[in-house]
Amino acid sequence: MKNEIIPLQFTLYESEADLPADDKELLEKAEEAVHKAYAPYSEFKVGAALRLTNGMVIQGNNQENAAYPSGLCAERVALFYASAQYPSMGVDAIAITVNSPNGLLENPIPPCGACRQVMAETESRFRNKMRVIMRGQTGPIMVVNEMSTLLPFTFLDKHLPKKRTK
Repeated sequence: MKNEIIPLQFTLYESEADLPADDKELLEKAEEAVHKAYAPYSEFKVGAALRLTNGMVIQGNNQENAAYPSGLCAERVALFYASAQYPSMGVDAIAITVNSPNGLLENPIPPCGACRQVMAETESRFRNKMRVIMRGQTGPIMVVNEMSTLLPFTFLDKHLPKKRTK
C-alpha cells in the first residue's frame, strides 16, 4: 500500500481591491448576474461571469424550477450559453459569487460537483486552463488556476471506450 498526497494550491485575496484588474472586472460582472437570478425557492442566488479566450464576457445565474432538480446552476448556464453561441471559444476564467437573505456568506462558495465536471470538460475540450474566482457575499476571494485543483480525479473523454472502426 502507498499513500499519496494531492497538493492543493490556491490564492486567497482579502478583498476585491487586491485582485488583478481582469479578475476584479469578472467578479463585478458575476455580482451583476447574481441580482438577476431566479431563485424563488431556495433564495440562494448565484451569479457567474466567464471570460472567453477572445476576451468576451458571458454572464449566467442560477435558474430554479418548482420541479427539482430541473433548474440549472449559474456556472452551467454561462458555460452552456457560451458553448452554444461561441462553439470554438475556450474559457480563460470564471468568477462565481452568491447572495442569500438567509444569512451572510463570508466564505468563498465553490461550484457544485456537476458544475465542476462541466468546467473540467470545457477546460479539456479547448485545452485551455480555466482560472476560477470564488467569493461569498463578503470576505476573502479564493482563486485557483485550473480545474484539476477543484476536481483532481476528473472524468474525461479519455476514460470512455473508443468507438470501433470497421
